[in-house]
Amino acid sequence: MSDVDHAVGAAAEAAAPFEQAGRVRRADALDAVAAALEDDRDAIVSTADTETGLGATRLNGELTRTTYQLRLFGEVLREGSYAEATIDHAGDTPMGPKPDLRRMLVPVGVVGVFGASNFPLAFSVPGGDTASALAAGCPVVVKAHPSHPETSRRTFAAMRAGLAEAKLPEGTLGLVEGLEAGTALVQHPDVRAVGFTGSTRGGRALADLAAARPQPIPFYGELGSLNPLVVTPEVAHGQAQEFAAGYVGSITMGVGQFCTKPGLLFAPAGADELRAALGAKLAEVPAGRMLNDSIRDAYQAETERRRADDRLRTLGDGQGDDPALGRPALFSVAAADLDAELLEECFGPTALVIEYRDADELLAALERLEGQLTATIHAGDGETALVGQLHTALRQRAGRLLFGGFPTGVAVTWAMQHGGPYPSASLSTHTSVGPTSIRRWLRPISYQNAPEHVLPEELREADPGIPRRVDGILKT
Repeated sequence: MSDVDHAVGAAAEAAAPFEQAGRVRRADALDAVAAALEDDRDAIVSTADTETGLGATRLNGELTRTTYQLRLFGEVLREGSYAEATIDHAGDTPMGPKPDLRRMLVPVGVVGVFGASNFPLAFSVPGGDTASALAAGCPVVVKAHPSHPETSRRTFAAMRAGLAEAKLPEGTLGLVEGLEAGTALVQHPDVRAVGFTGSTRGGRALADLAAARPQPIPFYGELGSLNPLVVTPEVAHGQAQEFAAGYVGSITMGVGQFCTKPGLLFAPAGADELRAALGAKLAEVPAGRMLNDSIRDAYQAETERRRADDRLRTLGDGQGDDPALGRPALFSVAAADLDAELLEECFGPTALVIEYRDADELLAALERLEGQLTATIHAGDGETALVGQLHTALRQRAGRLLFGGFPTGVAVTWAMQHGGPYPSASLSTHTSVGPTSIRRWLRPISYQNAPEHVLPEELREADPGIPRRVDGILKT
C-alpha cells in the first residue's frame, strides 16, 4: 500500500469518530496541538531556519501566529455560529402545511492540504488550511513542501502528540511527501476537498485533476497575485520619501516571497522625486537567501530578462552580487507598453512601476489586470473623485482593498478576506485566512421530521448555547 493510501485510509477511518467527538472536544484538541507546538518552539524554529534561512525573529513570529490561529479556531467551535444551525418548526403556511426542518453545516470528510514554500509554519503542515479543516471536523492529510521537509516532519510530530493527548484517532492527521504523492492525494477517492497555496501553474494542474475525477471535488487554491498599488499625483509629489520607504520595505520583506507583495506600482509619469526615492531606498537593501534554488533561479532569470527588455528601465538595485542570493531590483515601464508578459508574477524582491500620464490611462491599464488577492490605493484628501473611480475598478479585481498602508501582512480575524477572483484564488467566494475559512470544509445537511435522538446536539430542541435561527429569528 502506498503512503498516500495508508494516510488517507487512516483518515477515512478517523472521520466518523472525529466528527462525533463534537465541537468542544475538537476545540480542546486544537488547544492541545497549539501547546505541543509551543513546547517544541526552539527546535521547530531552529529546524525551519536551517531549511529556509528566514531567521529566528520571523519564524518565531510565524509560529506565534500559527498557535494563535489554532486557539482561535477553538474559540470558533465553542461559540458555534459557524455551524449555521437553523430550525423551522412544522406549521401552516400560505402554501399549506410544512414539515419540521432543521439544517446545519457538517464536515465534508477527509481534506488534502498542500504546504506552502514561503510560510513553513503558518501556511504549511500546522497552517491555516490544516487548522480550519480540523476545526470543521475533517481529518487532514498534508502533502509536505520539499523546501522544508524536516520542519514539516517536526511540526507534524508535535501536532500528532497534541491530538494523542486529546485522545483523538491517530489518523486524524497524516503526512505524505513527494510530487507523485501530491497527485495521488488529489485523485484519491476518499479525499473530499483540497487546499493549496502555491504557483498558478501547479495549482491549475491540481485543480484540473480534482475536476476530472469521477467524483469531482472542490479545490481551494491560492495561486498567483500581483497585488497592484496605485499612488496618486498628490501622494507621489507630496509624500515621496515616506511612501518610498514603506513600499520598498513591503516588496523586499521576506526577500519578496510574500503572496501579498505589491508587485505592481502604478505611479504618475514625471514623478521624478518618487522614482529617485524608490531607487535610493532599494539600494539600501541587501541581497537575501531565497527559499530554494529553483525559486532563486527563476527569479534571477526573470530579472535578467527584464533588464534586456527595451521597454523597461532599471530604477534601482539592491546590495550585493552573490549569485547564490536574490538581489532586489526595481523596474519601470510606460503604461502604454504594459502587456500580458509583464503581468506575470515574479516571485522575489522585485516590482514593476507602471507610469501613467493621466487618470484615463491609469484606469485603462487597471482594466488589463486579472484577479488579485489585494489592491491598494494611496491618495490625498483632495482626490476623492479619483479614489471613487479607482474603487469601482479595483473592487472587481481584488479580494481585499487597502486605503493606505501595504498588503504584506494578513491579519487572522473574522473580517479578513484572503482570496480573490481567479487566478489569485481558484474559488473567490471563500477565504483561506480567518475563522470563516472553515466554511470551505463544511457542507449543509437538512433533517426533515427527524426523531430527537438522531439529531445533532446543535439542532435539538434544548438550547445548546450557540447562536441559532429558529423560525426565522436569530437567537443568540
